[in-house]
Amino acid sequence: MVSPVAPQPPRTASLLSAVVIVASLGYFVDIYDLVLFSIVRVKSLNGLGITVPSEVTNLGIYLINMQMAGMLLGGVLWGILGDKRGRLSVLFGSILLYSLANIANGFVQTIDQYAWLRLIAGVGLAGELGAGITLVAESLPKEKRGYGTMIVATVGVSGAMVAYWVGERFGWRNSYFIGGGLGLALLALRVGVFESGMFEQAKREDVARGNFFSLFTNSERLGRYVRCLLIGSPFWFIVGILITLAPEFGNYFNLQGPVTGGLSIFWCYLGLTLGDFTSGSLSQLLHSRNRTLQIFILACLAMVGVYLFGLHGATPTTFYFVCFLLGLAGGFWALFVTVSAEQFGTNLRATVATTAPNFARGAIVLINPTFKALQGPFSIVGAAAIIGAVLLLLAFWSASTLSESYGKDLDYQEV
Repeated sequence: MVSPVAPQPPRTASLLSAVVIVASLGYFVDIYDLVLFSIVRVKSLNGLGITVPSEVTNLGIYLINMQMAGMLLGGVLWGILGDKRGRLSVLFGSILLYSLANIANGFVQTIDQYAWLRLIAGVGLAGELGAGITLVAESLPKEKRGYGTMIVATVGVSGAMVAYWVGERFGWRNSYFIGGGLGLALLALRVGVFESGMFEQAKREDVARGNFFSLFTNSERLGRYVRCLLIGSPFWFIVGILITLAPEFGNYFNLQGPVTGGLSIFWCYLGLTLGDFTSGSLSQLLHSRNRTLQIFILACLAMVGVYLFGLHGATPTTFYFVCFLLGLAGGFWALFVTVSAEQFGTNLRATVATTAPNFARGAIVLINPTFKALQGPFSIVGAAAIIGAVLLLLAFWSASTLSESYGKDLDYQEV
């Protein structure tokens, strides 16, 4: 159930307003730090004296899991704070936390220090995207907010490519210092960014804000939330399985040369940058988030098929090109977060927009063991095909059954 609130004052009409710029740059630094560990994993562990390949793999998984645990915890924490204290407090609080944690990462001397700092960084990284998308969606006119969130995503995901370039050229410790420094420099742009008018109005309403558990006390509301999560889960299957394990898949495909996880991430995120731009623009041109999601999910299904069944004996160049196309087809990530924000009222919007992407990322915790269990009877390709098909079909169903949110008036609250 929803209740209307008083009309809001006119919102900014500029797509290059301070709020869009700060949210875009914040997400840029967020993505830089999010993927940096995957890029410098081997070099950083070698630098700490871990050189046995099996130990590098096992400790790398441990550190990634610590970062993911932080993100799951931070997703709930920042989401609730975003609806209780405001979108700006989360936007800048999360930047400060992960920036300091990443600077500290550059000084680590032990695995335990590394692990706890990845946990803290994960908590900080969890808040940026949801708070930024929520603030932009509530600050722009409803006819333009899709373009605004498109800009945030397009600028943001390019941070992965910069992380690869920095990681390759400046060493792993300096890469962390640079990422943290970028985040701290971003805080100076806080001047000129104002809190969402919708949130300010919601504070004056007698309705509970940021009640995470209320998502589970109403069946219709829970159904909306679960479908939002299902839309976002396939991308982390792509990144967490197909791209992260690119060297293993390359060996299975008998490629004509070796491929690396770092370059696979680079090309995938380059495709994602273009994909987020395309999906955001298309959703505006079609006046439909749902139809755009359906198109991209079907394209993603096709590209997963090409990756798994069309690369045997291919060249590394062809493999990287398919990684790029996978990222392009999977470029509905920001549209998924936008739809999640648009599906809920002002008093729960930040909670949903922040927890949804982090829980979708956290699906990899379930995907990984399922993938390992299926490899025995079905091989690495068969296991990936089963998981990919199930996740993408569920995502397509979810996009088809959610109510259309393009042009939706967001001036309401969940009660």
